[in-house]
Amino acid sequence: MRYTTSLRMLALAALTSGLLLTTSCHRADVVADDITSAEDHGQGDEENATSADLVEAAAPQDATASGSASIAGPAELKALASGCLTRTYDAATRTLTLDFGPTNCLCADGRYRRGQITAVFSGPYRQAGAVVTINRTNYFVNDNQHLGTRIITNLGSGSFDLSVQNASIIFANNGGSTSWSSQRRYTRTAGFGTATILDDAYSITGSLTGTNRRGVTYTAAIQQPLIKKFAPGCARHFVAGTIELTNSNAKAMLINYDPSGTAACDNIATVTVNGHTRTIYLK
Repeated sequence: MRYTTSLRMLALAALTSGLLLTTSCHRADVVADDITSAEDHGQGDEENATSADLVEAAAPQDATASGSASIAGPAELKALASGCLTRTYDAATRTLTLDFGPTNCLCADGRYRRGQITAVFSGPYRQAGAVVTINRTNYFVNDNQHLGTRIITNLGSGSFDLSVQNASIIFANNGGSTSWSSQRRYTRTAGFGTATILDDAYSITGSLTGTNRRGVTYTAAIQQPLIKKFAPGCARHFVAGTIELTNSNAKAMLINYDPSGTAACDNIATVTVNGHTRTIYLK
């Protein structure tokens, strides 16, 4: 059964908004506040996606039955998460609990997790109009604590809204904290209803407002819809779209994933800061 959402891969691509800054040899054009905001933004996006992916894989096949098996089989769920993940589902409250235990557990993505993810379903996960509210309890990733509420609303035909409310990461070893809220819409443009993700495509819009670990507030607004395709050679990065990241100190950075205007499946993007544009190569 095909269960995996495109959220995980979308967010990993969105993470390049932070990672791409490390690939440029012109870092003098990019101030520290911009780098920190992009990195913090990327870490939040990645963990949002991981949680959403785990919730869909572990969602009950029958929301009315406490003993209902997960959409993904046990082996698939273990491969996606880890052997120390315990899954429970309470049909009376429609609450799914994913418990990584009280001590660090090495997961499939190479990160250590502990604590719980809980998801409350308004109805069947894949039904249009269904809402899933995701929270974390004593939840840590690589000893960084993740807080806040994520709400996924199914729009039908493979599209969905993702609302992130009062989210924050408290970094280990007195590394400070970052906080944000965001609204994003993922509109499916191709591949709905097929048995493979290789023909999937999404158009993504929305914005984010946050405060990075340096105490600088910023916004990250999608100026032109981000286009994500999953065909071979395309899946690592967005093929088009722009994001403008603006700090409270009035400094702005524009990330363009399609500087050639061809929507090519490549790792080339540009960053524009203070009127200076540099070509970068995404990792």
